Amino acid sequence: HDTAAPALRPHMEKGDVVIHNHPSGNLRPSDPDLAVASSLGNLGIGFFIVDNLVDRVYVVAEPYLLKEIEPLDVDEISATLGPGGALSRLMDSYEARDSQVGLLEAIGEAFNEDSICVAEAGTGVGKSMAYLIPAIAWAERNEERVVVSTATINLQQQLVEKDIPLALKLLGSTVKAALVKGRGNYLCLRKLAETREEDSLFSEVDEDLKAIAEWSETTRSGSRSELPQFVGDRVWSKVAAEADGCLAQRCRFRERCFVLQARREAATAQLLVVNHHLLFSDLSVRISGAGFESTAVLPPFQRLIFDEAHNMERSATSYFSETMSRYSLARQLGRLVRRRRGRALGLAVRLGPLVDRTALDADIVGELEALTGKVAERAEALDAIALSSLGAEHTRRFTGDITPEVREALLDPMAELHDALISLIAYVQKILDAVPEERLETPEAYEARIVRERLEGYGSLCQSFSQFDEILDRVFWIERLRVSSGEPFIQFVVTPLDLSGLMREAVFDPYRTVVCTSATLTVKDDFSFWLRRVGLHQFERRSVRTVIFPSPFPYREHVLLGVPSEAPEPTSEQPYLDFVSRFVYDVLELSEGRGLVLFTSYAMLRSVYDAVAVPLSERSITVLKQGDDDRALLLGRFNTEITSVLFATDSFWEGVDAPGETLRVVIICRLPFRVPSDPVIKARMEAIEAAGGNAFNQYALPTAVMRLRQGFGRLMRRSSDRGVVLILDSRIMRKRYGPLFIESLPETQRSLTPSSQLLADVELFLYG
Repeated sequence: HDTAAPALRPHMEKGDVVIHNHPSGNLRPSDPDLAVASSLGNLGIGFFIVDNLVDRVYVVAEPYLLKEIEPLDVDEISATLGPGGALSRLMDSYEARDSQVGLLEAIGEAFNEDSICVAEAGTGVGKSMAYLIPAIAWAERNEERVVVSTATINLQQQLVEKDIPLALKLLGSTVKAALVKGRGNYLCLRKLAETREEDSLFSEVDEDLKAIAEWSETTRSGSRSELPQFVGDRVWSKVAAEADGCLAQRCRFRERCFVLQARREAATAQLLVVNHHLLFSDLSVRISGAGFESTAVLPPFQRLIFDEAHNMERSATSYFSETMSRYSLARQLGRLVRRRRGRALGLAVRLGPLVDRTALDADIVGELEALTGKVAERAEALDAIALSSLGAEHTRRFTGDITPEVREALLDPMAELHDALISLIAYVQKILDAVPEERLETPEAYEARIVRERLEGYGSLCQSFSQFDEILDRVFWIERLRVSSGEPFIQFVVTPLDLSGLMREAVFDPYRTVVCTSATLTVKDDFSFWLRRVGLHQFERRSVRTVIFPSPFPYREHVLLGVPSEAPEPTSEQPYLDFVSRFVYDVLELSEGRGLVLFTSYAMLRSVYDAVAVPLSERSITVLKQGDDDRALLLGRFNTEITSVLFATDSFWEGVDAPGETLRVVIICRLPFRVPSDPVIKARMEAIEAAGGNAFNQYALPTAVMRLRQGFGRLMRRSSDRGVVLILDSRIMRKRYGPLFIESLPETQRSLTPSSQLLADVELFLYG
C-alpha cells in the first residue's frame, strides 16, 4: 500500500539485491527502509532504492560479493591417503586402501559438481577420513561451512577427538571445527536460579541441585557431560535448557548463557558435527519459513554429509512426529500455575503485576488454576481410558476400521480435552491482551506466549485425531510408556506416512552438495530400497551418484557364518525358545563368553537370559543384560572383561565397537523382521499394497536384510579380528527369500549344518 511494501526474505539468497521503487523520486531511505536494509544486509543481501524510470540508484547497502568457487584438486587431496602420502609419512604401519581413496575421490567430485553422492563403504574402508579431508579442504578454500551429521554419540566423539584433528594435521589446515549438541545437554542458569529460589521458599535443600549450582560457577561449557558427579534425569530436567522455555535476549542470564555461547562458537566454525535429530530440527525451522540463508538452529550452510545414513528415515520419522501425553501437558500447565504447600507459583503470579487492571480486573491465579485444573483432569481421564482400551497391547493405530465403541470411548474424551485447551488458550491470550504494549517484551509475557503456542500445538493434535480417517498422509497411533517409577501412561502420536517428499524439500533440493554414506545402504548391492525411502528414487532435479566400496577386511579367512539347520521355526514359540537357550549356552561355554547375543524382542532376551545366566556364571563367564545398567557402562564392562557376554536387543544391533579378544562370537537369534504390529511400519506397508506393490518384498524384507547386515558388522571391527557369526533362524535356509540375506553379507566360510556339527566347526575355527 502507500506506506509499506513486503520484503520476502525466505526467498532471497546471499548476493541478491532487493530493489525498492520510490515513485516520488525522493530516494532518501525511510526508517523502515533502513530497518529492512540492515536486516537483509546481515544476511549478505543488498538494498537499492530507485526512481520510476530507474535513472537514479541510491545504494543503501551493498550485497555480499560471492567468492568465485575454487574446485578441489581431487588428485591432490586423494594423495594424502595414498602410498607415500601425508598419512603414510605420519604412521609407520599405515597401508593405503584403494577403497578409501576411491570414496574420497567420489566425495570430492560431489563437492566440485554440486551433486548428491550416495556411497556404501564397508567396515574398515575408513569413511570418516574419506569425507573429512574433502570437507575441510573445501571449507578452507571456499570459506563455506560444511555440516557432518551422525546418528550416534560414539561417532561424534571419535570425529571430534580423533579424526578431525588428524585430518587437519594432514592438510596443514586451520579450519575451525565445533561439536553442536542439543539444548537439553546444557545447563539453563535461569531454570537453576528459579528452582533454587523456589526451594528456598520452603527451606528445602536438594544436594544434587546444590552441587550443580556450585559447578555452574566454574564450568565454561555448562555441558552435562562435564558434570563432576552423576545427576539423574529427574533432577537434570529441572535445570536443562529447552527451546520451549528459552527467553533468548530477554533472559537476565543471557550474558552467561551456555547455549548462546555454544551457538556463537558454532557460528565461527567452518566444520560442524551434529546428530541427525538436531539437524532435522534445524531443517524443520528452515522449511517452515526461516529459509536456508540465515541462522536457524544451526548457522547457514550449503554442504552436508550424512554418516550412518541408513538411519536417516528413522531419525526424520522420530523428529517430524507430533506427540502429546498427560505428562507433557502437565509440564506446560505447571509453567502457568502450580501450588506447593498451598502457595501459588508460576507465570500466573508473575504476570499479575504486568496486567492493566482496567483491561482485565480478575483473579488471574484463580482463573488459571480453574482452567488448568480442568485440562489436567480431562487429560488424566483420557489417559486412563486409553490405557484401559489398550489392554495387553502396547500400541494401537487409529484406522477406518477401528470399532465404534473404541472410537467413541477415546475420541469423545479427547474432544473434551480439546475444548478445555481452547478455553485455557483463550484466557492466556486475554491476559496477554491486557498487558500494555511496552511490557509485551518482558520475560514473563514472552514465556506466556511460548506456553500458549505449545498448548495450541496440543490442541491442534487433538483436533487432528478427531479427523484421523480424513487425514491420509499421517499415521495416528497411541503407545503405552512408563515413567521411571514404572507407572504407565499413554502417548498420542501423529507420524508422517511418507517422508520422501519432505526429505526432498528439506535436504536434497536446497543443498548444493549432499553426501550420504554408511556401511549398509544396499540389499544385494542394490540401492533401490534406500533411495525410495529417502526420496532419491527417480530424483531428476539433481545429479545423484551411487557407488559401493567393499570392506578391505579378510572376511573369507577370518569369519565363519553358521546356521543350525535343524533349528525349529521361530513361530513354534516354545520349541524354538528351548532350542535357542540350549544352543546359546553350548556356544558361549565353548567360546568362554566373548559373545554378543542379539534379539529382536526383549521378551525373548529375558527368557533366554533366565535360562542360561546362572550356568554361564558358574563357568566364570560374566553375563550382562541390556537394561541392567546404562548402555555406555554396559559396553565399557563388555569391552574390558574378556570372558563376558552381552545379551541385547534393538539399539545394540549397531554402534557396538568391541575389537580384539573381547568379541569372538555374534549370535543373531532371529532374522530381524520389524514387528508387524508397529503402527507406522504397518501403515507404510499398507500404503505400498494400496499402490499395487508387494509390502513384504518392497519393505519388510529389505529392511530386515539391512538390519541383519548391521548385526553381522558387530563382529569384525579391525582387519585382525577373527570370529563366528551364528544365525539361529533356519528360515534363512528354508524360505525362498533366505538366499537374499546370505548374498547381502560379505563372503565368509560357512557351516549350514546340524547343531552338533556346527558346534564342532565353531570349535575348530576358534581354536584349531
